[in-house]
Amino acid sequence: MADPKGFLNHGREVAKSRPVDVRLKDWNEVYVPGSLLPIISKQASRCMDCGIPFCHNGCPLGNLIPEWNDYAYREDWSAAQERLHATNNFPEFTGRLCPAPCESACVLGINQPAVTIKNVEVSIIDKAWETGDVAPQAPERLSGKTVAVVGSGPAGLAAAQQLTRAGHTVAVYERADRVGGLLRYGIPEFKMEKRHINRRIEQMRAEGTRFRTGVEIGRDLKSTDLKKRYDAVVLAVGATTARDLPVPGRELQGIHQAMEYLPLANKVQEGDYVTAPITAEGKHVVVIGGGDTGADCVGTAHRQGAASVTQLEIMPRPGEDRAPHQPWPTFPMLYKVTSAHEEGGERVYSVSTTHFEGDEDGNVQWLHLVEVEFVDGKLTQKPGTERKIPAQLVTLAMGFTGTDRDNGLVEQFGLDLDERGNIARDADFQTNVPGVFVAGDAGRGQSLIVWAIAEGRSAARGVDRFLTGASDLPAPIRPTDRALTV
Repeated sequence: MADPKGFLNHGREVAKSRPVDVRLKDWNEVYVPGSLLPIISKQASRCMDCGIPFCHNGCPLGNLIPEWNDYAYREDWSAAQERLHATNNFPEFTGRLCPAPCESACVLGINQPAVTIKNVEVSIIDKAWETGDVAPQAPERLSGKTVAVVGSGPAGLAAAQQLTRAGHTVAVYERADRVGGLLRYGIPEFKMEKRHINRRIEQMRAEGTRFRTGVEIGRDLKSTDLKKRYDAVVLAVGATTARDLPVPGRELQGIHQAMEYLPLANKVQEGDYVTAPITAEGKHVVVIGGGDTGADCVGTAHRQGAASVTQLEIMPRPGEDRAPHQPWPTFPMLYKVTSAHEEGGERVYSVSTTHFEGDEDGNVQWLHLVEVEFVDGKLTQKPGTERKIPAQLVTLAMGFTGTDRDNGLVEQFGLDLDERGNIARDADFQTNVPGVFVAGDAGRGQSLIVWAIAEGRSAARGVDRFLTGASDLPAPIRPTDRALTV
C-alpha cells in the first residue's frame, strides 16, 4: 500500500487547465504542461490497495492500478511504466482520452472523491518518454508468418504491436494518408497532440511493423487478394457509418457529419490546409449530439471563431450524482463539463430537430426544434414548444451504426454480421472466414478507446494461436463482453 493514510491526508487534485482565453488562441492540449508531476506522488498515495481492487474490473485492460500507483507514490518511474505497459500498449492515449471507468469503480469513490487514476497513468507514461524508458521491443526471432492488419486506430495498432513482438511479420493498411485512424483525424489536437501518435508509430516501425497508408481494402486492394498474400488478417476498421438525421432540409449546404468536419480541422494542424474547407468562423454553429464527439465539435468551433455554439441533446440532462439504477462500481451517466464546455456555448437538453430552413442559395440558416419528454417510456414532442435557432453550420454527432459497407470489404470476404450489424466473431475473435479476425468497434460496435486497445490485444492472442497452435499473449477480454457506452 502506497501510504496507509494517504486518502485521509490528501484530497483529490486534478490536472490544471490553461486559461480559456489563452488556449482558445492555439490548438495545444488544454492542460498546463508539467502541472501534474509536483502533485502526482500525493495523489497516488490516496490509493488504498484494496483487498479487492474494483478498479481492475472497471478497466477493460485489467490495468494493475494499485501496483503502479505504489510505484508512482515512491517516484520509481521505471518500475511504474513497466507495470503500466504490462497491460496497456498506449497509456498516453488512454491517459488523455479515456473517460476512466476505473475511477468510477474505485473503492475510495464510495464515499470520497476517487483516486485520480487517469492523471497518475498519464504522468507515468509522460515521464517514461522523457527518461527514455520507452524503447522498441523487437522480437528475438521471426515466426515466418505474415499478418495484415486493416485499420490503424487503437485496436489495429495494439494488435499489430502485439503480433510484431510475437515474431510475426505485420503490415498495417490504412486508407487515410496518415496512420492513426480516429486518433489522428477524429480527436482534436487540443485533446491529444498528434506527437504522441507519431512517436509510437516510430517505436512500432523500429520493432518491425510495416505501414501502408492510402490503401483502402475492398477498393484499392480486394479483400480476397489480401487474404491470399497473408497467413492471417485482422480487421480493425472501426464503426464509421455515421447515424444520419433524415428530416426536411437535411440536403441544405452547411450540414455535415462530425467526421466530415473534425478531420479537416486536424489536417490544418498537420499543415495540409491553411484554413479548413469547412470552418465555423463567424457562423452560428449547432452541434447535434451531446456525447464526446459533440464536445469535440464544440471545442473546434470555438477555436475557429464561431459567432455562437449551441449543442443539442435529445435525452434529459443527466444528474450530477449517481442514479439508483447505476450504483457503484458501475460506470454512471453523469453531467460532465468538458474542457470544450468550459470555453463557452450553450447546451440544450430534451429537444429534437424537426427540420432545417435555408436561404435562397440553399445554405442552412435556421434549425427548428421542439422539446421532448418521456411518456409511457417513449420520447414524445411537447406541444407548443416549437422554436427555431440560428444555424449556419450544423454538425451531426449522433454516433455510429456499424462498419463501412460501401467499400465492399464485408462482401468480398463473405463475412457474417451479428444482430447489431457488427462483424460476427468467435471466442478467439475469428470471423466465419478462417484466418480472418476482427477487433475493436468493427466487431464490438461504437465504444471506448480502452475497449479498442483491449480488443486489439485479445485478437492478437487469437491470431497468434491460429498461426502457431498456442499463445502466451495476454487476452484481457472476450467478445461476449458487452460494449461499455458513455
